[in-house]
Amino acid sequence: MSNRLKIAIVSINQPSLNSACELLKYLDDFEVDVYGKKDLNHNLSNLIIYEKIDTVLENAWKKYDAIICILAMGIVVRKIAPFLKNKATDPAIIVMSMDLSKIIPLLSGHIGGANELSDLIASRIKGCINFVSTATDQTNTFAFDIFAKKNNFEIQNLQCLAKISNALLNNKEVEVKTYKSIFETIPDKTNLKRVDEQSLELCVNITPFSNKNLTIKPKVYLGMGCNKNTTFQEIEKAFLCFLDKYNLSKHQIENIASFEAKADEVGLLEFASKYSFDIKFYNKEQINSLQADFSPSQATKFFNLKGVAEPSAILLSKYKELILKKEVYNKKITIAGAV
Repeated sequence: MSNRLKIAIVSINQPSLNSACELLKYLDDFEVDVYGKKDLNHNLSNLIIYEKIDTVLENAWKKYDAIICILAMGIVVRKIAPFLKNKATDPAIIVMSMDLSKIIPLLSGHIGGANELSDLIASRIKGCINFVSTATDQTNTFAFDIFAKKNNFEIQNLQCLAKISNALLNNKEVEVKTYKSIFETIPDKTNLKRVDEQSLELCVNITPFSNKNLTIKPKVYLGMGCNKNTTFQEIEKAFLCFLDKYNLSKHQIENIASFEAKADEVGLLEFASKYSFDIKFYNKEQINSLQADFSPSQATKFFNLKGVAEPSAILLSKYKELILKKEVYNKKITIAGAV
C-alpha cells in the first residue's frame, strides 16, 4: 500500500482522542491528520479542532483517501450517508474500537482500499482483529476490482461487478474476453474462461475497448515509425486518426516507442513532448530479437529490421502482446498498439 495515502483519524471525546494518539504511532509512514474536540488533553503538535462532526466528515470526504473513525458505528453510518456517491470515488471509511483491538472496513473496501489498510493496521497492532464483511475476501474468491486496482486499470460499468462477483461466489462460469498474456496473470482462474468473443451473459471485458459488460481497460503502448523530416503536425494528425479508428482516448496511451534511428526526428520529439510521453528508442538487436510475425515493413529494406511500429510497441508494453497491427498514414507514418 502506498504511503502517499492521506488519512484522517476522527475522534469525538477524550477516550477516542487518546486512542487516536496511540493509533498515530502505527501510521508514521503515512500522511495523517487527527481531528478532535477542543479543550481535550493530547500530545499532538497539530490537532485539528472541530465543532460539528458533520462538517469534519464533509470536508474530509473530499480531502482524504481514507478516514478512520474512532466513533460509534451508528454515528458514522448516519453521518456519512449524505456524502455517498459510488464505490469508484468514495474514500475508504474505517471504524475502530477505542482499545484498538477491533477494526472494521466499513466502506470502499476494494477500490477505496479500506480492506487493505485495515489489514495493514491489524498486522501492526498486536491482537487487533480485522472484521472484513466483503464476501469475496471472506471466501478468497477472485475480485476483478482488486485486480484492476493493483494493475492500475481503468474500470467501466462498475454496476456490473456485483453480478460477476455473485456468479463466482455461486460457482458459476464467467467468461473473460481478454488477451492470453493478461489472462495468464490472473492468480485464481477458478470458474473463469478466456474467450475471444462473448457467448455467455456473464462476461468481463479486459481490453482497451468499451462494451456493455464490466470493462477493465489496460493501458495501450504505441510503436511509431516515420520517414525522415516528418513534421509534428503530420504525426499528430496520424495519432488522432489512429485513436479515432479504434475509439481510444489519449489518456489510455501510456507511452510511445520507436527505432533508435528516429531519436533525432524533431517532429517525433515535439509530438512526444506535447503529449508528455517519455518516448523510448530501441536498437536493431532488441527489435530483431523478437520472435513474432510482423507486417511487411520498409524498415527491412533500409535498416534490415523486422519492423519499427509493431516490434517497438511490443518491447515497450507491459504484457508484450501486439493487439493493433500497424496502420500507415500518408505513406510516411506507422502506428501500432500493444498491451
